[in-house]
Order: sequence, then structure tokens, then C-alpha cells
Amino acid sequence: MPATVETTPCLPGLSPVAGKPVLARFDGEMLSSDGGLLALREVEKRLGIAAQLAACIDDPRTPEGVQHGLDEIIRFRMLMIAAGYEDGNDADRLRNDPMFKLAMERLPEAGDLCSQATVSRTENLPGPRALLRMGLAMVEHYCASFRTIPNRIVLDIDDTFDAAHGAQQLCLFNAHHNEYGSQPIVVFDGDGRMLAAVLRPACRPKGAQIVKWLRRLIDAIRGHWPRTAIMLRGDSHFCTPAVLRFCRARRLDYIFGVARPRRCANTSSRWRPAPRRARNRLRERKSGGSKSSMMAQQAGTASSGSSPASRPGRWGAIPASSSPA
Repeated sequence: MPATVETTPCLPGLSPVAGKPVLARFDGEMLSSDGGLLALREVEKRLGIAAQLAACIDDPRTPEGVQHGLDEIIRFRMLMIAAGYEDGNDADRLRNDPMFKLAMERLPEAGDLCSQATVSRTENLPGPRALLRMGLAMVEHYCASFRTIPNRIVLDIDDTFDAAHGAQQLCLFNAHHNEYGSQPIVVFDGDGRMLAAVLRPACRPKGAQIVKWLRRLIDAIRGHWPRTAIMLRGDSHFCTPAVLRFCRARRLDYIFGVARPRRCANTSSRWRPAPRRARNRLRERKSGGSKSSMMAQQAGTASSGSSPASRPGRWGAIPASSSPA
């Protein structure tokens, strides 16, 4: 779709084809295939997420020499990811795109947007405290999106594997996925709205690590909604003793999956009926004697003069009427 209203002269003197005129223009450089960015621009202007996140970061640059503000850099990076350009290296090519310029409140003939190097420096700029402030800002934005305070919310906690194609930070090998990458934890509510995310290495989190992160999340939500009931839902690796104790102490409802122990799974799949001799030995051990001693006891009982009618048969005592004459 054209991103400018300027008229470009046509190449004159071309002969028609099948009665149709042929027009040749030279404004192909001002075309863009990312027309959906205009709709995303309106959504971001209404939410103001880029400005909220930029307010949580301390900018060490000299104000007189700043050409691209933190909110502009974050907004450009968000639009890139939303349009399918996840790699930060694409910023060098998209900084001249006319549709991205319009989404960033710039005319197509205006100056270029920020480069890949500026995006990379901004992504590595926040420290631990700044990241905590950004996480709290996301929780505040989530709570502010409700018109009324809900009586109950459901939080779905899950981790997802993000494959890495280079030497990125926190990149580890995951045996389950057989690939290098990271394994961030994301939280959505029951209606599918994103609440928080934590970038982690590609390994299974421990119970203490999950509790440390959940404590901050629950405290932030309870700071806005102290009387709202919260239910947690997660996979089996979130079902640890530390997490269960935390949920009970904070009076949280929870639904966690329970994985079958590996040893039980192996033994149940290989279970076979025990041989008859093994069953007999087990029965003898439970009864407290061997088969020979049991036979000797039966022989002593028979020699004491007891009649067959007084000895118990297979189905109990044999009646006198059924005894042999």
C-alpha cells in the first residue's frame, strides 16, 4: 500500500496492451507490506505500555545528545515483534520502512528510526531493580484494565521453550527439546490476558525459585485487590512441596498436575505374575512356617484321633451327614 501522497510522474510513450494502457511509475520504494502496524499503533497509543516501561528505566545518556527516547525505542521494538520481526538485526532494514515511520509518528520522508545497535543497548540497559519496576508496571496495567474489581481470578502459569540460534544470554541445552535456548515463565489469566513474564535459562525451575517469583507476583496483585480470591493452575513441575506450602500459607486455591513417578511407571509396564513357587514361598513366609512343618502339624492332628468331620474342608467344616460311612 502506498505510504505517501506525493505524485510521481509516469514514464510516457508506452504502447497499450490489449487495449489497456501501461503505466510505469517509480514510487515502489515507498511501498510497505506491514499495513497492520497502523492498527497496532492505535492500540499502543491507547494502552501506553511503551511509556510505562520507559519510565521504569534510568536513562544514563546526556539529554542534549539523545536522538531516540527510550519510549520510542521500546515502541519500535514492540512493533517489530508484533509484525513478526523478532530478530533485533531487522531494525537496520526496517528503520527506513515508511509504514514503521508512520506508526512511530513520523512522515515517510523524515529521518530514520533507531538502529540495531541502539535497540541492543536498550535491551541490556535495565538492571535487576529496573526489571522489578517493569514487572510491577505490567501488573498495575493489568489491574487497571478491569472496570470493576473481580471476586476471583485464575492465573495460568507455564513455561515455554524459546529456541536460540546463536550465543544469546541464558542459552542452555535442554535435553527434552534437544536444542539450545531459553525457557521463560509466562502468566496469563483465565481469559487469556498476559500478566507477567520472566526470562529464564532452559532448565527446570526449583520450588524455591518458583516461590520467590510467585511471592512478588501475588503481593503485587494483592496490593491492588486485597480481597480478590486467586487460583493458580500449572503443570506437574510446579507441584513441589515449597509451592504447595506457599499456596496454603497465602490461602491460594491451586490446581497442579501430578506426574507419575518414573520408578512406578517402569515397574507397572514390566509387571508380570510371579511364578507359582515364588507365590508359595511368599505364602509360607506370611504363615510363619515351611511346607514340611505344616505337613507335620497336619499329620500330628490326624494321629490324635480327630475325625474327618471335625476337620475343616475347603469350604469350611464338613457336615456329619456328608461324611463317608
